[in-house]
Amino acid sequence: MQHAEAAGDRPLIPRPERTPGALRAACAVVAPQLLAAYDQAKDQALAEAVEHGSIKPVHAYLDHWAALIEIERHPEAAKAYHRAEYLAHLATALDEAQEHLTMASGIYRDAAKAVRDA
Repeated sequence: MQHAEAAGDRPLIPRPERTPGALRAACAVVAPQLLAAYDQAKDQALAEAVEHGSIKPVHAYLDHWAALIEIERHPEAAKAYHRAEYLAHLATALDEAQEHLTMASGIYRDAAKAVRDA
């Protein structure tokens, strides 16, 4: 994400805290189309935590959504991420799909690192 900011891709909102409420509120602002998926992921993480007697699913859900929100906070990064995912789904050749998925996963990894390092 540092590269995106250096290129003028300023965040739309401040980075939210890594809590369910703060991430949901940020999602409502930067990616309202993802709210249903966010709520479903939270419910699934809580159900898995109860089922397995472990908080690990909750941490995984928070980490994942913190990274997604980090991407969505930066319009150019979000545009590149969604474009790469879209083109991967349209690709007719395996190497073409892999190229686009590599781009999307790189953006995701950068976002996850930015959140971890914050």
